[in-house]
Amino acid sequence: MPTLIVNETEDHMIITVEDARIDAAIATRFKDRLREIVLRGKKPVRLDMRRVDFMDSSGLGAMIAVRKALPEALPLVLEGLTPNVERVFRLTRMDTVFDIRPAVPQQE
Repeated sequence: MPTLIVNETEDHMIITVEDARIDAAIATRFKDRLREIVLRGKKPVRLDMRRVDFMDSSGLGAMIAVRKALPEALPLVLEGLTPNVERVFRLTRMDTVFDIRPAVPQQE
């Protein structure tokens, strides 16, 4: 089961992906779990991906499915992509579809 840590603020949700890989082995469960969280929350989402070091086409497909499931008014921001994961988004031109930003320093 993918490990997602959810922190809600008044105006958005921060979801931290704890898995190092989003690939064919977990992509479907990742998509279902993430979609369930974001649709239930009904708030803009910041997805902290700084721990994800590998993503294949299955993982990318899961991200696209979650984005499509969200209402247009609810943004999905991807934060802290590692170089390997950022390359997947860039090579597929999905970096023009997703809002990708640098990691926000974590509060202690």
